[in-house]
Amino acid sequence: MRFQPYPFEKLNTLLAGIMPNEVYESSSLTIGEPQFETPEFIQNKLCENASLLKKYPKTSGEELLRTAMRHFNAKRFGLELSNEQIIPTFGTREVLFNLPQFLLHDKNSPVMAFTNPFYQIYEGAAIASRAKVHYISLTKENNFKPVIDEEVLAACDLVILNFPNNPTASTLSIEELGKWIKLALKYDFILLNDECYSELYTRDPVPSLLQAAKFIGNDTFKNTLVVNSISKRSSAPGLRSGFIAGDAEILKKYMQYRTYVGCASPLPLQYAAAAAWNDEAHVEASRAIYKENFRLAQEILECAIPKATFYIWLKVPNALEFTKKLYKDYNVKVLPGEFLSRNDNGINPGKDFIRIALVENPQKTQEVLTRLKKALDEHK
Repeated sequence: MRFQPYPFEKLNTLLAGIMPNEVYESSSLTIGEPQFETPEFIQNKLCENASLLKKYPKTSGEELLRTAMRHFNAKRFGLELSNEQIIPTFGTREVLFNLPQFLLHDKNSPVMAFTNPFYQIYEGAAIASRAKVHYISLTKENNFKPVIDEEVLAACDLVILNFPNNPTASTLSIEELGKWIKLALKYDFILLNDECYSELYTRDPVPSLLQAAKFIGNDTFKNTLVVNSISKRSSAPGLRSGFIAGDAEILKKYMQYRTYVGCASPLPLQYAAAAAWNDEAHVEASRAIYKENFRLAQEILECAIPKATFYIWLKVPNALEFTKKLYKDYNVKVLPGEFLSRNDNGINPGKDFIRIALVENPQKTQEVLTRLKKALDEHK
């Protein structure tokens, strides 16, 4: 198997040999990792249960964690999920890599489609699954929303969407999501939405694909799955707590597969994660910070505030050269969009875009965005 270097490896290669301006404090706006302390109550719960390290965790997860995740889905999305419709996972990255392999293993010529730009684990899963890939390119012309090509979808076994989207920050309405579920039923492919940014909305809550399934009358979530995580929601990526939910028939078989994968979460982490999933106050506090960061970006960079995520997807002339200039002159790192995309019919939808992760506190965000604006003005 031959995997592409990760975007951050490509960035390191691009910036190799460049000496940044030491007049400025180093700042990285590249990685989607909240730069805040994990809330104290979550840390305390982890410490209180450290003695449980002496026990093996169950692959299926402890009941208190499943209950917390079901409670989250009920309160946030109005979804009353059964235990058979949700599986706790070790974050979502492992699911996004091993689920396609599980689903596509018995296919003679497996076919996947996913949004482009994308989280690179989708591509890794396709390579590991020997799958042919169709890109669903998100461009300015289509308002960074997936365009439906039914001829392509008819040949697909698995389609991965990612809304709210990393990196473009676009979202889909419940009606738009519902159209994709209808297509999954019509052409009998599995539809998965990666919803890891669902809780970082700036005004109105964004819908889940499972809500859309209910909306169109697919009450059993046939062919429909979602993944979600507390990494962004709770500033706790190190807890590695996520879930996959939806079609119970698929999850029953996937659960058996997972007993061989060995991704069970340690018990202290499960107890801490349950506390995080059960609490909403700390999430509201985080949303307020990201909303203020977006307000600052709107003021300084004159860009629109997206409906969700903590990303700015900014068009710039020659993104690669701008990225090097920004680092050299102002000691700020951003991620060129073409490192997050692949050519689709000769066009890379990430070309001449940069992804800016607004994951610092507002004070630092304001100072760094001011530097970025200076670089933009000089780069025109």
